[in-house]
Amino acid sequence: MKTTFFLFIVAALLLVQSLRAQKFSQLDRLEDHKFQVYYSHGNDERARLIANRVNKAKNYFEEMLDFSPSISLLILSADDWPKYTNFPVYGMPHYNGDSILIVAANDNPFWKSFVPPHDQLPDNLSEQIQRVYRAESGELSMQPFFDLLAIHELGHAFHFQAKLNMQRKWLAELYVNCLLHTYVAEMEPESLPALTLIAKMVLSAGTKNLTYTSLEDIENLYYDIGQKYPNNYGWYQFRWHSAAGKIYDSDSAQINRKWWNTLKKRSENIPDDKLLTFLESEIGKSVADVMRYWNRDTIK
Repeated sequence: MKTTFFLFIVAALLLVQSLRAQKFSQLDRLEDHKFQVYYSHGNDERARLIANRVNKAKNYFEEMLDFSPSISLLILSADDWPKYTNFPVYGMPHYNGDSILIVAANDNPFWKSFVPPHDQLPDNLSEQIQRVYRAESGELSMQPFFDLLAIHELGHAFHFQAKLNMQRKWLAELYVNCLLHTYVAEMEPESLPALTLIAKMVLSAGTKNLTYTSLEDIENLYYDIGQKYPNNYGWYQFRWHSAAGKIYDSDSAQINRKWWNTLKKRSENIPDDKLLTFLESEIGKSVADVMRYWNRDTIK
């Protein structure tokens, strides 16, 4: 009986892999990875760069968290994007809930929308921004930042597949940004400027042009904001990126494992009036401070 059940499971897994391969048959496939990598034609170099980084990060997180998710990585052109995802904004990295990480292969209007005119660059950051984000064409490009976000999406694969109750959508986003910042700081410190400067630049513009800024807004309207107000959603992500850097500086890499282990043991939902105390007592003050000072920090 056990042998029959085992063979059934193996057959089912092979069928899933076969169906997935058929689904992505119009894309090129990158070999020699422990996970499936598919990409749009003509993006071989980009696919290798992103896949190698995801592979390195996956190994790093697996050792840290003692968990191994199953993933497939898609690196898509603008033409292929609507064929493989329903997400309307080309360039917005996302995790589709079926273990698939989706990122853009090319620079795009969404990425460019975060590049201010030269005369509007923050004076204190202008020189660094032009050095870190200048493309070979001479123009500023946010690609060095957005390429790192495949690791952010990888973080979602970990907590979704481990079935952790992240308690709030915004806490899930904060957590994967902490994973991302930790990976870059520990394994690719040369990429820290690309990760952190864009957040400083966007946040320096203030909130006067934003529709939503509170944690309650993003919790209640998460999907609407992401799809209908992508730049407003981006502002939230930059707040979480900035907070993740502070959390890492305060508590180092170990906070990620402590956070993970705490949530593994706490599956029930925590009510709003007890959430702050839970974060401070069970995870850490640096995490609780994100909630404690969020509205104060948005006042410009």
